[in-house]
Amino acid sequence: MLHLDIIDGKIWVQQDGTEVGIANKLVEIGVPKHDIVLGIDPPKMRQYTEFAVG
Repeated sequence: MLHLDIIDGKIWVQQDGTEVGIANKLVEIGVPKHDIVLGIDPPKMRQYTEFAVG
């Protein structure tokens, strides 16, 4: 299962049931990490990832 949203120009990963992680695939094809939000992580934890906080 995979659920992505585009909110305010950023790709929000809401659910990721893939083995490799869709965020990693997006980076591989050229999407900057600052344009990807791991919505599956609690807001307080997002600051500790390499991705956008929101």
